[in-house]
Formats: sequence, structure tokens, C-alpha cells
Amino acid sequence: MGSVVAIGCGATLEGFALAGVAVLRADSPAAAGDAWTDLADDVALVILSPDAADVLAERLAERPDVLTVVTP
Repeated sequence: MGSVVAIGCGATLEGFALAGVAVLRADSPAAAGDAWTDLADDVALVILSPDAADVLAERLAERPDVLTVVTP
């Protein structure tokens, strides 16, 4: 079973922490890229804020083993 991570800016994703999701705060494009690069091997799902999804769109194929979803 893999872990779940959320990547995004500000308080957008902080509520996911209440459900046990590891929230990686990314308030800049560079921070979103760093969070993606540093994902652990056991991550199975990444929840992205719309801003993070835009930044990472071209990089998602680097981890075909990871399911991603974008919050509205």
C-alpha cells in the first residue's frame, strides 16, 4: 500500500493533513518542482493544487507509478 501526498500552495491543501495525507507546501514553482523531485518511492497518490498541477504538468510522466489528481 502506498502513501498519499498533497503538493500545493498556502492553506489550499492543509485540510488533507487531517486525513493523514503528507502535505508538502509549495508556494512557488521551484518549491513545487522540488516537492515532486523529492517524492518517496512509496508514494502512490499525489493530490495537486491547480497551481502545482500547472507547474508540474510536463513532469508527471516521470513517475508513471504515481496517480495524480487536481483539486478544483
